Amino acid sequence: MDRVCVCVLPMSSLRPNYPLYIRSTPTENELKFHYMVHTSLDVVDEKISAMGKALVDQRELYLGLLYPTEDYKVYGYVTNSKVKFVMVVDSSNTALRDNEIRSMFRKLHNSYTDVMCNPFYNPGDRIQSRAFDNMVTSMMIQVC
Repeated sequence: MDRVCVCVLPMSSLRPNYPLYIRSTPTENELKFHYMVHTSLDVVDEKISAMGKALVDQRELYLGLLYPTEDYKVYGYVTNSKVKFVMVVDSSNTALRDNEIRSMFRKLHNSYTDVMCNPFYNPGDRIQSRAFDNMVTSMMIQVC
C-alpha cells in the first residue's frame, strides 16, 4: 500500500506552522510524516522568499517538488494568504505526474476555502470538517 500524508499549515503569529489538519495513511507512520512535513517547511519558506513580490501577482501557487528522499517525495503549495499545504507521497508511485499533484492541491485549496467560509469555523482551530476529511480521503485513495 502506498504511503501518503496531507497537511495544512496556517500563517499565524500565535502558532506559526502549527498544523490545522494532518492526515496520513497508514497511521503507524504518522510521527515520521509529521517530521517530514516540518522539515519541508524550510524549503517552502526558501521558495516563497525566492519568489518575493512575484508570488503576490502570480496565479500559480504550486511550489512543486520540495525535496525527494529515498522513500518519499514531498510537494508544496502556498495560498495568497500564506497558508501552506504539504503533501508527502510514496516515491515508488511513478504513475503520479506533476499535473495530477497540482490538481490535487487545487482541490485541497478549494475545500479549505469552503471550510474557511463556514460561519461556525473559528480561524486557527483544527479543521474537523467531515466534508474536508472526505475530500482528503478520496484524494488519498486516488494516489494509492
